[in-house]
Amino acid sequence: MTEELYVSTDIEADGPIPGPNSMLSLASAVYTADGVLNETFSVNLETLPGATTDPKTDAWWRQHPKAWDACRQECQPPEQAMRDYLNWLRALPGKPVFVAYPAAFDFMFVYWYLIRFTGESPFAQSALDIESYAMALLGRDFRDCKKAKLPERWLEDLPHTHIALDDAIEQGAWFCNMLRERRQG
Repeated sequence: MTEELYVSTDIEADGPIPGPNSMLSLASAVYTADGVLNETFSVNLETLPGATTDPKTDAWWRQHPKAWDACRQECQPPEQAMRDYLNWLRALPGKPVFVAYPAAFDFMFVYWYLIRFTGESPFAQSALDIESYAMALLGRDFRDCKKAKLPERWLEDLPHTHIALDDAIEQGAWFCNMLRERRQG
């Protein structure tokens, strides 16, 4: 049986939905079930032709100028970025499982861009949401499973910078700690 690889993914965007808004950066950190970080992928993307920046998101970006500057460096056309990402995912030595916090937002962009620019998604139509997984493990209400309310034993001393790669690594480490705890029973 092929090993599942947990592809912790974070995106940055200039609005709430793909198409009218653009994905600005995409990063994934691949973890094995035992919590080993194997490899990473990171790319900044050019904005979509005809897309616009959402005013609320623009105001948020103005509060995070370092992250904004980071995601606007060495931007690639979306077609190239997504082909490179798909090829990278295909080369992984296991079955990729999309993991994110929140998965609904990140997966929506990644799936839309993969289908739009490559015609396929190695994740199919599935994503694993860390907050939902925490809800199941802790037996709490969904809204009581935000990062600030997670047990400290799951969190790592890793930066949360709103730079996609940093955040993908951070949330992947939380997920692996949660997975390890569940497996140890």
